[in-house]
Amino acid sequence: MPHNSPRMANEIRKTDKPIQIAPKPAVALEDRKLLDRPTREATLQSESWRVLRITSEFVTGFEHLADVYPAVSIFGSARTMLSNIYYDAAVRTAELIGRAGFAIITGGGPGIMEAANKGAKQAGALSIGCNIELPFEQEVNGYLDKSMTFRYFFVRKTMFVKYSEAFVTFPGGFGTLDELFGALVLIQTKKISDFPVILYGSEYWGGMVDWLRKMVLTANNITQEDVDAIHVVDDPERVRDIVVEYHEKAVRENATKV
Repeated sequence: MPHNSPRMANEIRKTDKPIQIAPKPAVALEDRKLLDRPTREATLQSESWRVLRITSEFVTGFEHLADVYPAVSIFGSARTMLSNIYYDAAVRTAELIGRAGFAIITGGGPGIMEAANKGAKQAGALSIGCNIELPFEQEVNGYLDKSMTFRYFFVRKTMFVKYSEAFVTFPGGFGTLDELFGALVLIQTKKISDFPVILYGSEYWGGMVDWLRKMVLTANNITQEDVDAIHVVDDPERVRDIVVEYHEKAVRENATKV
């Protein structure tokens, strides 16, 4: 195997000591402070300082993920139980992707996130969690090599996109849908390229994709190209194959640009 292969890169990195960036104490959630309408007591100075905190969070994320390549982000519900069929599917999917030479990035919490990080660990791949401050406690799972907790959703989502070669989305709720459609918007607007979005579970996602075709596409609010960017699969091996295919294509295209 070439010395600069994805697998070799991750084998080198997994020897690093785990990095844990704990959430900082806060009186109220920073996201809420940012998005709430300012009170009379709020001043321009306090808002300016908040911008600096946001910048600091971006810098921290960039510094701790700068050497992560290649990687795949895996999303899904934090409520998925160990007994759920999608939990085992997420473990297997992440393990296969990890053995193909990719790091695994999740939201760092329980459910599907835990399953994906577990699969990464079983593959000996770099396992990363990007947690988020919430009004209720969400503890990081026990399968992480690198972990950080973000105050701002938009900073966290930037990390998912910036350091990933693909999105794999298991069944989930509003948070999962937010991450899914955020990625689709970036693809539609050409902010990112060669970026597969894979939905695992045709039984769960099939109705939504049919609705996109029958209603949204028919109304000319999206294009056929937009729909074709979505891959619906039921097989972990197929997920791995799509990820590897897109990554190898991107590497070839980048090589021709040099």
